[in-house]
Amino acid sequence: MPVCMTACLFVPAFEASAHETLGLDAPKPEIAMTPPMGWNSWNKFACNIDEVKIRGAADAMASSGMKDAGYQYVVIDDCWQKDRAADGAIQADPERFPSGIKALADYVHSKGLKFGLYSDIGVKTCGGRPGSRGYEFQDARTWASWGVDYVKVDWCYTGSSEASSSYTIMAKALRASGRDIVFSICEWGDNKPEEWAAGLGHLWRTSGDIRDSWDKDEGYSHSFLWILDHNAGLWANSGPNHWNDPDMLEVGNGGMTDVEYRSHFSLWAMLAAPLIAGNDLSNMDKATLDILTNKDVIAVDQDKLGQQARRVAQNGDTEVWVRPLTGGDRAVVLFNRGADAKTVSVDWDALQLPTGLKASVKDLWSKSVQKGVKGSYSAEVAPHGVVMVRITPTV
Repeated sequence: MPVCMTACLFVPAFEASAHETLGLDAPKPEIAMTPPMGWNSWNKFACNIDEVKIRGAADAMASSGMKDAGYQYVVIDDCWQKDRAADGAIQADPERFPSGIKALADYVHSKGLKFGLYSDIGVKTCGGRPGSRGYEFQDARTWASWGVDYVKVDWCYTGSSEASSSYTIMAKALRASGRDIVFSICEWGDNKPEEWAAGLGHLWRTSGDIRDSWDKDEGYSHSFLWILDHNAGLWANSGPNHWNDPDMLEVGNGGMTDVEYRSHFSLWAMLAAPLIAGNDLSNMDKATLDILTNKDVIAVDQDKLGQQARRVAQNGDTEVWVRPLTGGDRAVVLFNRGADAKTVSVDWDALQLPTGLKASVKDLWSKSVQKGVKGSYSAEVAPHGVVMVRITPTV
């Protein structure tokens, strides 16, 4: 979140230096062997959250087909916190969450789902609520006692703190909490997280916030295309239990067309990105639900090989993205950034397949299948659209 981009620079650092030189005694739990899937409150509601909205999101996830499609986590972002008790314990806002966080976590769990919270590695969150700096171990124990399964930790109000050591303290705290908790590092990609985050967290942000726009950037928030391009060269850093995070999905929030949202969802799946929905789950149309629950596209995102796609070709407004899958299949996205329909092709050489090999090609959106395809595949791609296929070699 970009709320404190100026103020954050002038907050004095409060370092817990004794922990910076200690190793992570406990191994990172293997609880994100495929990219996490769920929902987060920020993109739609920002600070306008309460327990009614969170219960509604859990209800909708469980009943709409999203749970059946693989979505698990219901995550409250910033502004659930109010202050700290005399003993330092973090307190929820009693007006917004009168039942308390544990009761809310219990409700989410009763739906067969998992529960997540937000904090900040600095002295305040981006929304000005209490951060975890100096309270990492106490907060982690509190979250564990509430039944938290996932925590997103932001990077506001950190002063001159060093990122890797700050997040190391939180990693130690989470591993000492007595509960396995997915650790989402939200450091915005500013301090080369690809060099240190994999040993600490299960996913790490690669950039500033996404905004609900095809190509318009504003300040610290970035469009779909900007973030896609930014992540194109990061494929070697990601894999099972340590994922690049290009930020949450904007599907259904109204700033793009359904064609553009299909492109967004398809390419996030190719990036092996966490699929964290950010729309109003209790009030979404059929087109949005159909995008978010496309099981063929989700299967690509969740492929156990865990290899992020590479962009293997660019020709003006058209691109080809390729992702190897378990068992020798290939996922391919033919992508058209332009304003006019274009024919886009991929040769078997780009898939590292023998030229003479025959394959079955399934379109993951239309569900059509072509058999006996040999040497290359071509399709007409709509403006701002994708054709996403799964290519299965055949004898």
